Amino acid sequence: MPSKLSQEIKNIPKIGPAYQARLEHLGIKTVKDLLYHFPTRYEDFSTRINIADLKVEETACVQGIVESVKMVRVWKRHLTITEIVISDETGKVKALWFNQPYLAGSFKKGMTVCLAGKLVERKSSRYLSNPMYEKVNDSADDEIDLTHTGRLVPIYPQTAGLSSRWLRYVIKPLLANYTNLPDPLPNATITAYEFMPWGEAVKQIHFPESLDAARGARKRFAFEELFFIQLSVLRERIRLNNERADAIAMDLPLIQDFTKSLPFRLTEAQRVSSYRILKDMEKNQPMNRLLQGDVGSGKTIVAMMAALNAAKAGYQTAFMVPTEILATQHYETFSKILKPFGVETGILCAKHTAVSSFGQVSKSTVLELAKNGKIGILIGTNALIQKGVSFKKLAFVILDEQHRFGVEQRAALAKNNQTKKKEKLTPHLLSMTATPIPRSLALTIYGDLDLTLLDEMPKGRKIVETKIIKPDGRAAAYEFIRSEIKNGRQAFMVCPRIEGDEEEKRDAILFDPKADYSGAEAVKAVKEEYEKLSKEVFPDLCVGMLHGKMKAGEKQEVMEKFKQGAIDLLVSTSVIEVGIDIPNASIMAIEGSHKFGLAQLHQFRGRVGRGEHQSYCLLFSDYPTRRLSALLKYDNGFELAEKDLEIRGPGEVFGSQQWGMPDLVMASLADVFLVEKSRNAAKGILSRDPTLENHPQLLERVKQIKQRTHLE
Repeated sequence: MPSKLSQEIKNIPKIGPAYQARLEHLGIKTVKDLLYHFPTRYEDFSTRINIADLKVEETACVQGIVESVKMVRVWKRHLTITEIVISDETGKVKALWFNQPYLAGSFKKGMTVCLAGKLVERKSSRYLSNPMYEKVNDSADDEIDLTHTGRLVPIYPQTAGLSSRWLRYVIKPLLANYTNLPDPLPNATITAYEFMPWGEAVKQIHFPESLDAARGARKRFAFEELFFIQLSVLRERIRLNNERADAIAMDLPLIQDFTKSLPFRLTEAQRVSSYRILKDMEKNQPMNRLLQGDVGSGKTIVAMMAALNAAKAGYQTAFMVPTEILATQHYETFSKILKPFGVETGILCAKHTAVSSFGQVSKSTVLELAKNGKIGILIGTNALIQKGVSFKKLAFVILDEQHRFGVEQRAALAKNNQTKKKEKLTPHLLSMTATPIPRSLALTIYGDLDLTLLDEMPKGRKIVETKIIKPDGRAAAYEFIRSEIKNGRQAFMVCPRIEGDEEEKRDAILFDPKADYSGAEAVKAVKEEYEKLSKEVFPDLCVGMLHGKMKAGEKQEVMEKFKQGAIDLLVSTSVIEVGIDIPNASIMAIEGSHKFGLAQLHQFRGRVGRGEHQSYCLLFSDYPTRRLSALLKYDNGFELAEKDLEIRGPGEVFGSQQWGMPDLVMASLADVFLVEKSRNAAKGILSRDPTLENHPQLLERVKQIKQRTHLE
């Protein structure tokens, strides 16, 4: 983008230090950031009506002359009320603002104002409640360019002390100075897809002439962001295709012996996925593959097969996972299954280090064995990329639920690869995720990865019965949990928070747009729930607690007790979402289930049903929603992901903060055609200029995108 847009916001008139700090809280540091802070919606105040035509409970815009101004204090309620009365040729109307005493000085008798808001009726009194307001010059009348009323009014994402009104006040003057700048999109792309030029689009998205104009501008900016994201990921793919990796031949007899040694038969999906991965690793170009499989589909065995093949060929594998609990679980599984094949497996975490042949050893011993090439497979958390970790012959990197950072972490591991520093070889990469990803998101986020789906579950696995538990069914559900535990099973109880949020308890939250709920749902905190369940509900059972703020050793001790059956019911946060395997657990109970997305609820559900016993998922909720009902209908993660996308939109499903993408892009991911258009446009540019050497402006924007987003 042009350097003019890179100016810091402190140089903009009307933005002092206080407002600068508030803007930075929203991630706005430059003029470009401010202009790209797009409205989330618009209030349609474009049609002004006569005061006499106002209707109760309808939102409208009127213009009139101020007849009176006063401010009233209601001491008992600690309330101030600013009241004005305006009139036109058809009648009069009162307007009230609550706890905004400064407004009394904004209005003067005889002033012409435009008001936009809802007419309400309380105790036989009708008034406009907290309307938007704007002074109108009598001489201009209909010709005046209104900002806050009398038009489609933009409503922006806000933060404390930073209102939409103030943002309109600051952004509107900027448009005249910046809308004549060069367009960041190539002219050929703008023409081919019939997009508005940048200058026109930025005006129409902030202060549109019509809803159609606003939609056109939003579509153009969504395409723009998607286009540069696609340029970034596809350029990364080209770069990787030009790098070199160790070509690891597939040892077919070894793979056959491995599959025969397993106590179960591989699914056809596992066979096909394993073959593709092993064939990829035979090439001297680095594999860059995402293995996406539903909870319980057997991703770990597929990864283990590839790691075994690499180890027996003399190469090392680094397997990075998000939590120490999961690292320990994988270490135990790998050590047990690979013991007959003589592969040395190690674990490296902040608090846990071990090697399969020696058991618990010091961190220095693990580091030395990895450096000398004695450990074939090293499993760990981000401790694997800390200073002092090095490998003799690292050729394969596995990332479990950390695919967004694959490029960076592979690069960090490769730097510690002793024999590769001169050869500049890149390890093969396999990212794994149980998060079901809709196609449009996969095309955008994982454009540099080859996608492999494990879309088949192991035979004989029972479907987890899912039930929504309303408040009147809670007691019966508790009795059901007790009966399962008395029959020898175990249970999880998941809560959304670690500690209660008093503000959230006070605020009324509308969980279903189509329903009319009043009051607030008290968040079920893990500590509170643990106290209640252990002392009041299940005093006869052993109840444990697990959450992310516990020390690593404490978490490990709790999980060991749960695995050994010493804990009947484990109360936990979402720390148990990824990868934990307790075959004897037959109940997954989820408090405040409406607070989780479908993909996450499906992950929780996948933590049970892993043994021979029938399992159950109990969704406790005071506010049953369409999303929760979808869990009763679908047990396939991919179907649920598409349903969640349809119901909530990708910004809510995946979280724009989590992915580092603007809300506008997240909202556009549901438009597969727009995603494909942006991808095709990016491919066209890169086919002619793979390095973007001849497109310096595009290259600069791609670098900015890469810094901002977690596409690695």
